[in-house]
Parts: sequence; structure tokens; C-alpha cells
Amino acid sequence: MAEEAKSAGTAKRPPLAATLRRVERRAGALASASVARMDETLPWFRALPADQRSWVMLVAQAGVRSLVEWLRSGGTAAGTQEISDEVFAAAPRALARSITLTQTVALIKVTIDVAEAEVTSLAAAGEEEALATAILKFSREIAFSAARVYARAAESRGAWDARLQALLVDALLRGDSSDVLASRAAALGWADAPPVAVVVGRSPGGDITAVLHSVYRAARRARVEVIGGVHGDRLVVVLGGVADPLAAAGHLAASFGEGPIVVGPAVPSLDQATESARAALAGFRAARAWPGAPNPVSAEDLLPERAMAGDSEARRALRHDVYGALSRAGGGLLETLDAFFAAGGVLESAARELFVHPNTVRYRLKRVAEVTGLSPLDGRDAFALRMALTIGRLDPAS
Repeated sequence: MAEEAKSAGTAKRPPLAATLRRVERRAGALASASVARMDETLPWFRALPADQRSWVMLVAQAGVRSLVEWLRSGGTAAGTQEISDEVFAAAPRALARSITLTQTVALIKVTIDVAEAEVTSLAAAGEEEALATAILKFSREIAFSAARVYARAAESRGAWDARLQALLVDALLRGDSSDVLASRAAALGWADAPPVAVVVGRSPGGDITAVLHSVYRAARRARVEVIGGVHGDRLVVVLGGVADPLAAAGHLAASFGEGPIVVGPAVPSLDQATESARAALAGFRAARAWPGAPNPVSAEDLLPERAMAGDSEARRALRHDVYGALSRAGGGLLETLDAFFAAGGVLESAARELFVHPNTVRYRLKRVAEVTGLSPLDGRDAFALRMALTIGRLDPAS
């Protein structure tokens, strides 16, 4: 019976009981020694503001208290995560934004080094090795806890960034003031490197944060600056600092869903990107009318389809930049185009209709291409030219 009572008393007694009492008495001194060692060995720690250094002191004190609780529980798995998580609950979440994960690991290492150096003075006789082992195991739990804290912070930051980008995309599509665009872009760290262009395509679906992460990963590989957002079923991406937006959009194509990817015209800065966004959206809506379109495709290459779909900007471009340019150039270019189209693209027939030599028709058609950038000898360009002639004559006053 005496042996049973003795066994029961031993079972109730926490392991390292004598050592535990010593650690409890030295808890404050351990935390202070740890912070002092950080100040000596970590130059970046000395440069921290006073409030952040005080937060680290709180974390160090909480760490020693958690070590005591962990030793009292015998270092069992039950409650280990809760005990280690309490260490970082002592400081504001802002600490995770001020101090990197690498720096946090350095702080933990310094604290553990101090504790290990004090093992001989902290441990009761014969318990030195057991205390050193316990500290080593506890440091592992603290490291895992730090990783959890930073993982949660990263998830929250990712969700918040996705929300900010969605707001910026909405502001672009609505045509909000440049001040609104600038403030939201600044919150995302946008450098506004010229030129800027907007790309619109189908969203692949699924979690929005995952969709945007795919865009960023592709953008980093292509070395382009991007801001993205999912707007309904569309993925809208703003490109910055790209000399060739169409080529850059090609690098991001895998991040979009099935369907056309339309690239708006390049503009000098973000506060003018609404024009690019409107053109890209109009092109995206009209792209299905050109089944053979390249992908990605420029919104400017979709001017005829956009005009037929009711896009006033596309009608203006065809009327002013194509029909108007031909009218201003003179030299019988409009009449030559009319005759060439009426003759089904046969040069000799057009020449007879105009009472000129076929070489004159060739020269004038070449001039048309120089003035408008559209060649009447190309089927796609001829379609755009005919559309421009029609629109220009329907509204010649404009």
C-alpha cells in the first residue's frame, strides 16, 4: 500500500517539478536577458522603433510563461498548439507586418540560445539533460506557431489585396476621378510605369485569390507590373511598363479562361486607363463576331465588330481616323476605293471605271494603306475600310 501511495504521488507530481519552480522564479530575468542579447547580436533589432521593441519584450515574456506551462503539462501534445500560439497573441498583428518571418526565426533562436545557456543554473540536480531536451522540443513548437501566424497574416493580406484590386478595377470601368484611381493604386504599391494597357478576358472561375495569384506568378515571369480583378465572369488585368501590351498579354494567357482575350490601347498612365479599359471591354463583347481572330487580339483590330455592336468610340475612330483621313488626303482615294470595291477587287476593272491606268489604281491603293494603316488588298483590312466609308457617309458632319 505504501508503495502504491508513493507511486500515486509521483504520478500527480509534474515532471521536472524542482526545475519548474526555478524557471518560474527566473522567468522575468530570462525574458530581459533574451531581449538584451537581441540588442547585442541583431543590428536590425536595435533599429526598431520603441513600440515594436516593447512588443518583442511582451512576446519574450509570453514565451517564457508558455515554456513554464508546457513543462507543467509534461510537454504532451494536448494543448501544445494553444500554448505556443499564446506567445504571439501577446503582440498586435501589426508586428507580423513590421518584422519578417526570417527575423522572427532569428528572435526565437536568440531566446532559445539564452535559455539553453542558463540550463545549468535553471535545472535542479540531475535534470539538466531533461530540461535541455524539453527546451529543444518547445522551440520546435514555437517555430511552428510563428509559421502559422505569418501564414494567417499572408492569407488575410492576400484577401485584402484582392478586394482592393477589385475596387480599383471597378473604378477604372466606371471612369472614376484620377485621384480615386491614384489613391487605390498607391495602396497596392502600383508604380504607374508607362505605358499602361488593360486586358480583358474570361475568368477561369474558382477562388478569386487563386485566380489573381496565377496572374501575378505569370507576370513575375514576364517581368511586367500588373493589377488584376475579377469583374463578374471577366478577368480584368492592368499592365504597366510594357512596350508591347499584346505580347505581354500572351504571357498571361494561361491565367485566363476559355474565350477571347482583348488588349486595350496603350495609354501614358493609370489615370487615363479608363479609355483602354472601355476599348478592351467593348472588344471583348464584340470578339465573337470574328471567329478567326488571333488570341490575344488588339481592341483596335476589332473596330468593325465594335462599331456594329454599338460602340460609339469605335464608330468615331473609323469615321475620323479612316474616313476623315482619306477625305483630308484627297487625290481621289475615296473614289478609287469605291471603284475597287465595286469591281470586286479587280484592278483593271476599277481602272476602266475611273478612266485611269491600272498602275494609278495601284499607287492610290498604296496611298490608302499609308494614310490609314489598312491595306485594301487584305480581306480583313478591306472589311474595316468599307465599314469606315459607310459610317463616314452616314454622319459626314462629324
